[in-house]
Amino acid sequence: MTLLHAPGPHPPASPSTSPASGEVTKSQQIRVLSVLVEDGSNTLSKISGLIRRRGFHVRSISVGPAPQAGRLRMTLTVDAGHAEADQVRKQLERLVEVIEVEDVTGEDVHSRELVVAKVKAVQVAGLVERGAKVLNTAADGTTVEFSGEGKDVGDFIDDLLKHGVIDVARSGPVVMRRTA
Repeated sequence: MTLLHAPGPHPPASPSTSPASGEVTKSQQIRVLSVLVEDGSNTLSKISGLIRRRGFHVRSISVGPAPQAGRLRMTLTVDAGHAEADQVRKQLERLVEVIEVEDVTGEDVHSRELVVAKVKAVQVAGLVERGAKVLNTAADGTTVEFSGEGKDVGDFIDDLLKHGVIDVARSGPVVMRRTA
């Protein structure tokens, strides 16, 4: 999984004003694409370059193994409306390395994001009560991890601000359909 410092929300794309939660303004729409690709040395660069050249803003990319050997599953979140997402999907399908592209925005999916953060506070009981796991405690801070739906991760980051955040890394969503 690729960890990004910029938070990335999960659909549905709804108006919001909370920057820590990673949610978007009314003028933005977040689309989530699940892309099955051949595992190659330039695959990620080709896909991100294609999206960038088309003028779309990539909010997050998560990459992990697929059940088939030699393939990867990518989850992309892009700022785009439905028509633009269809255009991105069609362009991606033209790449030799791309096997399948699905727009799973608004679909019935399992979606998880991960945040790892180091906080100044030695007292992290409130974060642990929310479901965080303590990874390390040292003189310079306590490192915790938390995973959940995008909104829950955003709310957790809001709570982190009360504990004196030293550093934070947040993944984009990883999605899987609930039904086949």
